[in-house]
Amino acid sequence: MSEYGSERRVNAGRLWSGGLATAVVAALIVLVGTLVVRGVLGIPILAPEEAGYIGGAGTAAYAATAGIAALVATALLHLLLVSAPRATTFFGWIVGLATVVAAVSPFAQQAALPSQLATAVINTVTGIAIVSLLISVGATAVRHRGRRRTAQDESAGADYDDSGYSSGYRDALHEAPTRRSSGRHGADDPERSTRLPGE
Repeated sequence: MSEYGSERRVNAGRLWSGGLATAVVAALIVLVGTLVVRGVLGIPILAPEEAGYIGGAGTAAYAATAGIAALVATALLHLLLVSAPRATTFFGWIVGLATVVAAVSPFAQQAALPSQLATAVINTVTGIAIVSLLISVGATAVRHRGRRRTAQDESAGADYDDSGYSSGYRDALHEAPTRRSSGRHGADDPERSTRLPGE
């Protein structure tokens, strides 16, 4: 029960089906990115240039790792949704920082600079896709259930009678004002005499 009187209920089936779809997207991003980098740009990443446009076993392991990372992120989001306030905010920070680590890590390895840059870009795009997709999935998988009215709420509501206010407000909308105008705008009143003082 939260301080706002509502309780979150997570649809686990919807969340995990979205997580599986996100894992497929993450793996495909790696495959497509590798194909573009090796086949179009001619930059050898994950395998020597002789391995072809798609690379070798390293590319398959890279794609599988991206899919597993998406599933781990789904488990983290599920845990945060059932236990933490501002779950999607914490999730965005955690996975965002993990994406930064994945983007920087290629520069710590022994490889040519173009290969490092290409790997960093693929890791960044994959991380952004995982964060954005899972936050959207999490928003659709959460339902808020309102707090039940208690006896105290019923008694508090019974003590307050707003019928007079409601009727007065309603009457004010439908009745024309009957008080004559006065003051500096009194000249607009057709019933007021237009004679000047002393006439």
